[in-house]
Parts: sequence; C-alpha cells; structure tokens
Amino acid sequence: MVLAIFFVSLNLRPAISSIGPLLETIRTDLALSNSQISLLTSVPVFCMGLFAPLAVGFNRKFGMKRSISILIIVIGTLTLVRGLVPSYPVLLASAFFIGLAIAIISPLLSAMIKRNFPTRTASLIGVYSFGMGLGATLSSGLTGVFYTILDWPLALASWGLLAIAALILWQRVEEPESDALEVRGEPVLSPWKNKRAWLMLLFFAFQSALFFSLITWLAPIASDKGMNILAAGAVLTVMSLVQLVGNLSIPALLGKFPSRLFWTFLLLISGAAGILLLMIEGTAFIWLAAVLLGITLGGLFPIALLMPLDENTRADDVNSWTAMIQSGGYIISSIMPFGIGFLYDRYGTHDITLNLLLGYILVLAVCALLLNKKGEGN
Repeated sequence: MVLAIFFVSLNLRPAISSIGPLLETIRTDLALSNSQISLLTSVPVFCMGLFAPLAVGFNRKFGMKRSISILIIVIGTLTLVRGLVPSYPVLLASAFFIGLAIAIISPLLSAMIKRNFPTRTASLIGVYSFGMGLGATLSSGLTGVFYTILDWPLALASWGLLAIAALILWQRVEEPESDALEVRGEPVLSPWKNKRAWLMLLFFAFQSALFFSLITWLAPIASDKGMNILAAGAVLTVMSLVQLVGNLSIPALLGKFPSRLFWTFLLLISGAAGILLLMIEGTAFIWLAAVLLGITLGGLFPIALLMPLDENTRADDVNSWTAMIQSGGYIISSIMPFGIGFLYDRYGTHDITLNLLLGYILVLAVCALLLNKKGEGN
C-alpha cells in the first residue's frame, strides 16, 4: 500500500511541471503570448481547486480503489495525447481534465492515509509529498533532456508512462471490506464554518502559489539573467532536488520536534532569502537561491497537508476538510502563475514577480501565527 501511494503521488505533478522547462519553446512554436502559455499551469491548478469537493461524492459512488484507478488512467491517457496532437487547444483541454483528476485523487489519498495509518500520518504524508516532489523533480529536470532527443510534444507525452506503473501497483492494493470511508452514523464535521479551516485554506493557497509560480517562472527568470535553456532547466532541477529532501525530512523532524510554528518560520526565512538573492543582478547567486527556495517548498507542503489530519480524528472528516482546503487553496493559487505572465507581458520585467513572491511569504507568516495563536499545541 505504501509503494502504491508513492507511485500514485508520483503522477500528480509531471503533467504540470514538465511545461516549465519548455515554456519558451512551446510559446515560440505555437505563437502564444506569455499569458496564454501560463494558462497551461494555471488551468490545472484551478481545476485542482474547483473539483476537489467531488472527492467526497466520488468516493461514496465508486469507492476509493476504483476511483483512483479511473483517475490515474485519465492522467496517463491525456498526458500521452499531448504527443499525438501537439496543439494549444489539446494542451489546454488536457490540462483541464488532468487537473480535475488530481483534484479528486489528493483528498482521497489523505483520507486513506488517516484511515490505514492513523499513528503514522506524518511518515506517510512524507511518502506522499516525496512522491509528488520526485515527480516534479524528474519532469522539470529531464523534460529538457528529452527535448534534445525528441521534439517537445513527445517530451511532454513521455510522462504519461508513469501512470502504467502506478495503475499496476494500485490494482495490487488489498481492498478492505468497505472501500468507501466509514461514517459510522456520525455527521461529518463541516469545515466551511470553521475559522481554523479557512486559515488552513489560505496557508495551503499561498504555499501552493509559491510552488506553482516558481516551477513555472524560475527557469524563465534564469533565462532572463543570461542562462541558456539547459542551464535554466538545471536551476529548476536543483530547486526540485532540494525540495525532495524537505519532503522527507520535515515530516520526520516534526515527529521529534513538533513545533509547527518554528519549522514554518525557518522555512519562510529560507524562502525570503532565496527571493532576495534572485533580485541581485547576474547569475552568481541563482544556484544558492534555488537551494534556499527548494528547502522552503519541500517543507511547507507536508506541513500544509498535515494540518487537516492534525485537526481531525476520523478519515471521512479528513476527506471533507482536505477537499475544502485544497479546493479554495488551489483556486486561489491558480491565479498566480497566470497573473505573473500577464504582468510580464505588460511590463517586461520579473521584478514584479519577485515582489509578489515575497508577498506570498508574508501572508504565510501571518496565517502561521494566527493558527499557532488559536491552535492546540501547533
């Protein structure tokens, strides 16, 4: 089951993060504006928010195992289709439906972890976030390499092959007597009227905005500073590799030193330092900035994932809270990469981009403080 969770999570980022290294190539080949090309990352993230509430109904209708099987097939098939019909409408439509599939899978995986590993949630969230981080790392790092061997449509489509391995392993997971989450006659705790849930939503939104903005625009920022496409892609790979360390180490460290506020602020300071280094002219500090930003992204995501699990004891409540938090969170964060593309088209500088990223960090700091003030031992 742990291996299956890992391989499913491995499929939840490549269709989005593989766009970043080829952003300029696709834009030039299809004669697109920066706003149009940024929709290829904004649309799936928006869908990941819009359709996350469907996870509750989807699970009740099809059960967890069957639901995830269907959605993995959707992700794999539509990623492969990008290589067969390399046009902007196909890229945009596939981005929409891939985002929908990811939206439903994510809360189901969190609920599954709570149900099957109630005493090891931090460790399993580490596996889950590591899988997503590795998927993002591989796709951001190797897509540029694939492009030098293949053309860009096949470089994008190659990531659909990961779904085959995930589907094979997922089918081997033993199904419990009742695959749907048990309600046991108790009402599900609604998060929509809970202030803490809304703070968690905002925290999730801005850490997600930071991730998708950087994964979309870090390589173009490096290119603007004078790096070629392979070097800029390598900067993105360094950030993603460091992120993997955070995905695994922060959940482990939380087990020994459980102060959420301490780790959150340490991560935010690292991120702010990385952005400030990117504001310096030239390429001298880009690699160090990528390391610092990777630390931030790698740690903030598992902390955000753990919040609804810490708040609730039942798996169906976790499913409901996670769906709500990721729904609003991804909708808000989906606007950010598109907004950056729009502003770059208008002003032709990434100075505004970097100031926006600093603003995200400030909002995250405020949310963390409010959650700690009201929270129970967080």
